[in-house]
Amino acid sequence: MNRLLSLLGTLLLATTVYAADKPAVNVRDFGATGNGLTKDTAALQKALDTCAAAGGGRVLVPDGVYLTGSLVIGPNTTLELGNRANLVGSPDLADYPLVKVRWEGEFREGHRALISAVDAPNVTITGGGSIFGPPLTLSKLRNPRGPVLIELTGCTNAVLEDFTTLYQQLWSIHILFCKNFTARGLTIRTVNANGDGLDVDSCNGVTVDNCDINTGDDAISLKSGRGLAAQNLGHPTENVVIRNCRLQSSIFAALGIGTEMSGGIRNVRIENCVISGRQNAIFIKSRDGRGGYMENISMDNVTVLKSPVFIGIDLVNKGIQATDPVSGDVAKWARVQHLSFTNIHVQDVTELIAGTNIPAARPLDGFTLADISGTCSRGISLANMTGVSLSKIQVTGYHGPLIQAKNVTGSGLNLSAAK
Repeated sequence: MNRLLSLLGTLLLATTVYAADKPAVNVRDFGATGNGLTKDTAALQKALDTCAAAGGGRVLVPDGVYLTGSLVIGPNTTLELGNRANLVGSPDLADYPLVKVRWEGEFREGHRALISAVDAPNVTITGGGSIFGPPLTLSKLRNPRGPVLIELTGCTNAVLEDFTTLYQQLWSIHILFCKNFTARGLTIRTVNANGDGLDVDSCNGVTVDNCDINTGDDAISLKSGRGLAAQNLGHPTENVVIRNCRLQSSIFAALGIGTEMSGGIRNVRIENCVISGRQNAIFIKSRDGRGGYMENISMDNVTVLKSPVFIGIDLVNKGIQATDPVSGDVAKWARVQHLSFTNIHVQDVTELIAGTNIPAARPLDGFTLADISGTCSRGISLANMTGVSLSKIQVTGYHGPLIQAKNVTGSGLNLSAAK
C-alpha cells in the first residue's frame, strides 16, 4: 500500500510539472490588442481556456493596457503579467455576470470578479504588472454586490505574487474555501469604505509574505461567515501566517479579525510586520448571534506606528446581525481564547489596549501581553477576562494608570511602568 501511495504521488507530481512546463501562450496571438481602448475580454478568455484545456501552462500578457470584463482562470494555469502590462476593468456592468458569492458573511447574488477561479487547483497570477478595478459606478454596487478585483473560491495551491492592484470602495482580493494559498510580494492599494485589501474567508493554510497593503478599510480581514448556517457549515479560517508585511488602513484597521466569524478563526501568526490603522492597528470583533470561536492568535516582533488603538477588542456589538443568528444566553457569544502579543514596539499610539467590550457571560480566556515598548497616551483597559498575563510593559508618555481592569484574573495586573 505504501509503495502504491508513493507511486501515485510521483505520478501526480509529474503531471503537475508537465502542465507547468507546457509551452506558454501569448494573448496577442489570440487577438488581444493591449491598446486600452478595445475590449480584450474575448481574446484573454480564449487564451486562458486554451491553456486550461491543454492541461495547464502559462498565459503571457505582454506590456500594454488591456481593457477587459470578467475573466475566469482554469486549473493548472498561470496568468503572467509583463512588467508594464495593465489589466483594466471594463466600465460596463454587463461584462460581470451574476453568480453566487459570499458577501459580508452570507451567500447571495453578486457580480463576478474581474478575475476569478472556482474549484481550480494550481492557479497562479504573477508578474510585475498591475490590475486596476472597474470604476466607482460598479464598485459601489451592493444589491447585488459589485465585482471585486480577484475572487478565488475552492482553490488549492493558489499563488498571487509580485503584481500591483488599485481599486476603490470594494474588496480587492477575496479568497473563500481555499487551501494552501500564498500571497507574496503584492502591492495593494484601495480607497474609501469597504475597500479591504485581502479578505481571507473560511480558508485553511494561508501565507501572506512581504506584501505592502494600504487600504481604505481593513488591510487584511480574517473571517468565516456569519450566523447559524456558517457555524453549522464549520469551515474556519485557520493556519494563517502573516509575515514581513507593511499593513496600513486609512479608515479602519490594519488587521481585522472577526465580524463574520461564526465558522471560527484559529491558529493565526503575525510576525515581523509594520502596521498602522486609522482607528485600530488590530481589531478583534464580534457580536451576539455569531457563536463560533477565535483562538490561538499570536503576534511577535511587530512595530505599530501612529494609531488611535494598538489592540481593540469588541465582542459585543460589531457587525451586521445575521439573518439566522446563533441563539442561547452563552452560545450566542463568540468563544475567544489564547491571544498572545509579544515583542511589540508602539510609536505614538493613543491607547495601548482597549479591551473592555467583552460579554460577562463569556469572558475572554487567555490574554498575554509581554515585552511591549514605545510611547502611548493611555495604557491598558481590560474587562471580563481570565488567564491574563502581563509582563515587561515598558511604555512611556501615558496619562493615568497603566492598567485598568474589571472582572479580570491573571498575573501582572498591578504592573507599573516609567512615564
